[in-house]
Amino acid sequence: MFLYLLGYAFATNGYLFILMGIDKKKAQQHKWRIPDKRLLLLGMVGGGLGGLIGMYVFRHKTREVKFKLVYSLGTALMASVFLYFLYLN
Repeated sequence: MFLYLLGYAFATNGYLFILMGIDKKKAQQHKWRIPDKRLLLLGMVGGGLGGLIGMYVFRHKTREVKFKLVYSLGTALMASVFLYFLYLN
């Protein structure tokens, strides 16, 4: 079970990191953008750390408090799930 969770975390964080880069590039080109709801939802379901790293690597959405908050909460949630499976299960 723990390995599935680890794989899920890597996939979700990697996907959100890539989406942050794509969204930044599209914003610079004044083209189609990835909806904020999608970016925020991925941050809450396990991709928070990838979102936070993507924010600072790509310098994208760093001024928006809701992204910092949601990605931080998503990271804390995923960390607590990992700790649960490591120590209580």
